[in-house]
Formats: sequence, structure tokens, C-alpha cells
Amino acid sequence: RGRNQDLSVFYILGLLFTLLCLCDWSVAQTSYTISEEVDKGTAVGNLAKYLNFNVQQLESMGLHITSGYSKPYFDINHETGVLFVSDRIDREELCPNTVKCSLNVEAILSNPRSLHRFEVIINDINDNAPYFREETTTVDMYESSYIGERHPLPIAHDADVGPNSVRTYKLSPNDYFSLDIQNTGDQRVSAELVLQKPLDREKQDVIELTLTAIDGGKPPKTGTLRIQVNVLDVNDNSPVFSKSLYKVQVVENVNIGTALLTLTATDLDDGVNGELIYSFTETGHLNTDDMFSLNDNTGEITVKGNVDYEENQAFEIRVQARDKGTPPRSAHCKVLFEVVDINDNAPEISVSSLMSPVKEDAEIGTAVAMVTITDKDGGKNGQTNCKLTGSMPFKLKSNYKNYYSLLVDGPLDRETVSQYNVSITAVDEGTPSLSSTSIITVQVSDVNDNPPRFLIPHINTYVKENSPTGTIIHALTTLDLDLNENAKTTYHLINNSPLTTQLASMVNINSETGDIVSLQSFNYEQLKTFQFKVQATDSGVPPLSSNVTVNVFILDENDNSPSVLAPYSEHGSVNSETIPYSAEAGYFVAKIRAVDADSGYNALLSYHLSEPKGNNLFRIGTSTGEIRTKRRMSDNDLKTHPLVVLVSDNGEPSLSATVSIEVVVVESAADIHTQFRHVPLKEETFSDLNLYLLIAIVSVSVIFLLSLITLIAVRCHRTDSSFSRYSAPMITTHPDGSWSYSKATQQYDVCFSSDTLKSDVVVFPAPFPPVDAELISINGGDTFTRTQTLPNKEKVRTLVLRMLLLNDFALLQKKQNTFISEKRDFRSVDNILHTLVLIKILLHSKHSWLRLFTESMLCQYLTKLSLFILYPVLSSFFKHGTLLQ
Repeated sequence: RGRNQDLSVFYILGLLFTLLCLCDWSVAQTSYTISEEVDKGTAVGNLAKYLNFNVQQLESMGLHITSGYSKPYFDINHETGVLFVSDRIDREELCPNTVKCSLNVEAILSNPRSLHRFEVIINDINDNAPYFREETTTVDMYESSYIGERHPLPIAHDADVGPNSVRTYKLSPNDYFSLDIQNTGDQRVSAELVLQKPLDREKQDVIELTLTAIDGGKPPKTGTLRIQVNVLDVNDNSPVFSKSLYKVQVVENVNIGTALLTLTATDLDDGVNGELIYSFTETGHLNTDDMFSLNDNTGEITVKGNVDYEENQAFEIRVQARDKGTPPRSAHCKVLFEVVDINDNAPEISVSSLMSPVKEDAEIGTAVAMVTITDKDGGKNGQTNCKLTGSMPFKLKSNYKNYYSLLVDGPLDRETVSQYNVSITAVDEGTPSLSSTSIITVQVSDVNDNPPRFLIPHINTYVKENSPTGTIIHALTTLDLDLNENAKTTYHLINNSPLTTQLASMVNINSETGDIVSLQSFNYEQLKTFQFKVQATDSGVPPLSSNVTVNVFILDENDNSPSVLAPYSEHGSVNSETIPYSAEAGYFVAKIRAVDADSGYNALLSYHLSEPKGNNLFRIGTSTGEIRTKRRMSDNDLKTHPLVVLVSDNGEPSLSATVSIEVVVVESAADIHTQFRHVPLKEETFSDLNLYLLIAIVSVSVIFLLSLITLIAVRCHRTDSSFSRYSAPMITTHPDGSWSYSKATQQYDVCFSSDTLKSDVVVFPAPFPPVDAELISINGGDTFTRTQTLPNKEKVRTLVLRMLLLNDFALLQKKQNTFISEKRDFRSVDNILHTLVLIKILLHSKHSWLRLFTESMLCQYLTKLSLFILYPVLSSFFKHGTLLQ
């Protein structure tokens, strides 16, 4: 019973072990076949299908591929379960010299745990050509060999196996041999050379054959072997020379091809065995094959190379005469060539102990180099003389025989000549004499004998104002003829004036580069130019230096806005002006004056007017700033017109300022006066101040009238004949409508503005050119010239009077305007000029109506002039012009 229990336990344990093996481990094996050298990624087989697994289960099952090789040749695609090639497979590398090649691969599953082993058979492809271990083989055969004689040939090798290995051989076409191919049991193919025809050495002593090995691939690959068959003869007599020693004299440099000697040898054999071949054998340490040529059939020795006595004075050559017998027999003799010298070598110049470079301040007699002259020729051909050619500060001094010293024989200046090519010529005493020339390059080293020099003594440089600190104003450059440290220049300011301290805070100089850098931002309006001196010093010993004056000019930038002058300069205020409703087109409203602290185009101002939309009543002179009306008033126009005047400069970018003016339209001059009645008046209607002002006005008027009467009295003494004693008068017209009236010694420009309602007649005396010259008037950049010569003075007077009449309408219109509306007109100096013109016309006119017209105008301008003189006093007491009213 106990025994049965033990058996039961053993049975149960065995069953459990069997079940575990069946569940955990399963061993399976299958085979796949692929060809070698397939592309990476080529599919080998579907492991999922083989293992009967679902593709979606592969990742969870942990399937991976292992092998015992150095490279992972295969891998599995977990998405498709396909086993694919992952590396290059070379059958000849994996399985050399074997017919069957296979790789064992294991597929391991982690869940459930199992192992599957399979093999991949690698099929061979024809990727290797047959080859022989040697490229050439030699076969020696006597000409007495029998037909059918065999000679084994080397075997061809092929790394491929099976059908792709060597399958057959092929022999090149010939008359003497055939090929016997033998196939052994181990699938190796060999070949033997079989003699098919008797050999004849006299006809052909060497037979060239080609053996071709062919494999069984499709297409087949081949390898070749060159076979050289030497046909051997039979011989029993040796050749004999006529002398055992031959002596010949050869002049050096003999022409190539010259025949020197013909050797003679005999052979008692008949036919082929009696034919001799001559050749050089031992030549000692000399290679005579390059110097002499031997005709192997006739035994004639000729010159092949250059025979040089200086290289070899004699040549000893051994010659062999060999017959064509089998085996061949030979004889030997000795040939001695003695070389005769000629003068064919020029002297050779060698330089040693060259002391280059030589300092440019070297003293006369300083040794520069040792010169040695040699000549390979002998006797007089080897005796030489040496000298320098050209004019140079050097000389040759003979030390001993052909040894010389090259010495300094004059002053050196590196800046003039930094390098000398000293030409040395050596001449021998041969016939004819030969010479040679050698050039020694002697460098002259630098010493500090030149100061740094600026290209110009004064440097003008320009910098824009408001440039940032650190701006490079100018880069100083100097020219120093020296080199290296002697030419290395440093720069610094010269402390020779009290301004140096101030300049040190304005500019700085980079001592190494010479860059002048600004230490502050410059303002053109405060500083327009400044000057300083810079010294450049080299680094030589002792150091040398030079100075330069630097003028810095500040260039203006448009950094200042226009500034409007009084009375419109108050910022933020609205200025008021009044005009009558009856004002005509061109009526003067106001004049804006502005200045700009900049200069040039940055200070060139232009005026622009901005009106409310739909209002086109006013215009402004872009260059004068005068505001005038464009047209007459209409009932639809507003009574108050706010205007904004924009004053802009011509800079880049343009800056501007604005002025606000409110123009009030009144019905009449009386209404204009009422604009100021709101000003409170003092209770006293006539104060002491008014009395003083009245006395001042009367005094100035009386003084001016007395001066005018005196001037008229003086001018009345002149006769009218003075007008006609000059040459023909001339009148010149200008594009702006002005006229120039002139006589031989005087010229008057009569100018009319384009605005006739506010124009005056202005006559400017000026020098006048000769009668035959042209008069040129330049207005606004345009040039227009028109010159007309009048025949007499009456026509000139008539033309001037017509011009005055044209301007009469403007004068009449001006009387309609109130005096208050022109309260700023009489500030202009134009009133003085107008007055002088009217006096001139009054003195020269003979027409009564013109005199009356001129007198009325004169009174008007005298009044204006008086007010012009008194206006500064009056305006200091009255802000709104009450007294002027």
C-alpha cells in the first residue's frame, strides 16, 4: 500500500511537470528561404500567421527576435507580424566555403511564455566573379616536346557555390595548344594544357595564351589568366670575341647617336644556335644603359646619353654575346671608355653666412655674406674671376683664391630701397670662356628715422549737432615710412593752450586707432566750430612725432521749431483782427513774422493757412506770411473766421509752429472804431501826457517839412537838360511784372506787386551796365531777360507815367481803408523809400497833373512816416491804439 502511494505521488508530479512544460514552454521550428543581398525591409515570413496569433495581440504578448550573430539580421513588425530583413546579408561572409547557408533565429513570447526556433536559409546569388591567384603563369617547353604532352594549369576560385561557382574554362585561339577540362567529384573543375602541334623556337619562341574561367550564373561572370609559353632550343657551341679588352677615347658632350665601337663575336653552331645576341652585363656602380646603347644583333655601341667628364672620367663595361641555342651559350669581353675634357661647365657661385637683413644705418665695410666660386672643369677651364654688376652700395673683397666677402660700400636707406638684388658674375678662363650669374637678395632692416606724417597739415571734419556721445568724428591716419614698432603710431592731444582742458571734456582720441570720439552732444546754436591739435608719436627708439591741426565744424540739424514774433507770439492765445465787409480781393489782413534758430534750409520758413471747412476766403503768402482776402465778402460768409497759421521750416523732418487768429468782419470803418470803445478812458480828456505827445508830433512834422522844402529848393536849380545828356535810356521787364528804367549812369527798378490793391510804386537806383549789355532779373529761381532801348527821353517819361497811372487805382483803393487796418503797415521802412521815389518823380516831371498826383501821394506817405517815427513811443502808453484813432 505504501508503495502504491509513492507511485501515485510520482505519477502526479510527472503529470504536473508535463502540464507546466506544455503551458509555459513550447518548442517549434520551421524554415524560411531568402536570397543574399536583398534590400533592407524585405519580408521573410508572417510569424503571426505561423504562430496562429491575432495581430492585435502581438504587443501584449511581448514578441521579440533574438539570434546569436554579431548583427541583428532580422526583426519583426509588431503591427503586421511580418519578419523582415534589418541588415545586409552576405552569404560569402556568413558561410564561406559551404554549400548550404542558414541562420538560426529565435522568436520569444513573454505572455504566454514560449520559445519558437526557426531557420532562415540564405540562397546564393551570382555576385562574385571567378579569379586566379596569379595574373600570369609561365610554362617552359622544349621545341622537341611530343604531341599530346600535358601541363596542368592553375585552378580558378569563386566565392559563390553551387551553380554560381566555376563551371568551365576557355582557352584563347592558338595553333599549338588545346584545353582538357576535368570535373572532379567535389564539383571542382580543372584544366590541362595539351600540345597539339610541334614547337619551333626559330618561328616562335614565346607563345601568349589567355585562359578564361566561366561560372554558371545567369548572366555568367568570368576571370582570366595570362599564360606565357617559353619554347626552349638545344645548343652545344659557345660564341668567341675577337678581343678580351677594347679601349676607346670619347670627347665629353659628344652627340647622341655617335658610333663608338663595333664588337665582333663568332659561333661555330649552324642555324639558330649560331645566331648571337649582344647585351651589357655588369656595369659596376654606373648605370651604363642610360649612357650607351648596344645593338644586340650587330654589336655596335653608340652614345645614348650625355657624357660628362666632370661626372665620370672613364667607363668600364662588360658585354655578353649569347647564342640562341638550347640551352643558350655565351661569351664575355671588357670595354673601357676614356672621357676627354672640354670647357663645358660654367663657374658655380655659392653664398654662405648671409647676414640678411642689414640695418639701414650699417657702417661702410660691414660684412654681408661669404661668396665661394667653383668650376668643375680642370686646368684653365676651372680658373675663375668674380665681380659685381650694376651700381649698388656693396663691393666684393677677395679673401683667398676663389673665396670672397660681400661688404657694405655706401649708405643704405630702407625707405628708398628696402631690398637689393646683388648680381655676382663669375667668368672662367676657358676657350671659349663661360660665365654664370647669381643674385643675392639682401633685405634692409628698418631703423626709426622717419616720423609719422599726416597727409595734410590741417584736417577739416564735420559732425552733426545732437550726435550721440561716443560718435566717431574722424579717424586720423598717418603715414610712417618705417616698419613694425617704428611705424606703430599713438595719438594724443597737445597740451599747449588753456582750451585743452575744455577740449578734453568735448572729444577724446583713441591712442591706438586715432579715432576722434565725441564726449558730448554738440549744439550748433551754441558752438559752430572748434579747433585743437593732435600729436602722432611712433614707438621707435628714440620716438619721433608730428602734429596736425583739426578743425571740427558742427553741422546744423533741424532741432529748433519756428518761433513766431510779436504781436502774435503769445502761446495759447487767440489774436483778433478786423476787416471791413467792403474789403476787396487781396485786402491785407495781417502779417505773421517768425524766426528759426537753425540755419540754411532748416531755417527756411513757409506759411500755410488752415480755415474751417467750406470757407475759402483768405490766403497767405508762403514766404511773406501776409494774410490777404481771396475775394469779396458775400452775405453767406460768417462774421467771425477762426484761422490757424502753420509756420513750418524746410528741415528733415520739418518742424512747425501755429498761430491762431480770429478775423472779425465789420460793416464799416466806424464799426471798426467801436471795437475799442469798451476801453475805459480817464476822466481827464486832455492830460499832461497827451500834451507831450502832441508837441512831439508837431516837432517831428515841422522838422521833416523843413528838410523836404530844402531838398526841393536844391533840386530846382537843376535844369532839364541833365535828363537828355546821357545815352539812350533802357527799360527792362521782369517775370514778376516789375520794370527797370535806366540811363547811362543810373537805373531805376519800378516794381508792382501782383496784388494791385495793396501795391506801391518802388524805384530803386542801381548801377547800370553799358548800352549793349543785357539786363537780367532773377526772381524765385527763374531767369527772364528782356531789354528794350528807347530812342529818346520823352518815350521814357511817357512809359513811366503810364506805369504810375496803373498804380493809381491801388492808391485810390487804399484811401477807403481805415487807418487802424494799416496800423502795422507804417512800421515798414518801405514808407521811407516810397517817399523818396515820389520826391524824385516830382522834381523831374513837367506835367501839372502828375505833380498834383504826386503831391497827394507825398502827403500820405509823410503822414505815415511821421507815425512810423512816433509809433514806438505811442505804443508804450496805449495798448489798443486809442490815441492813434
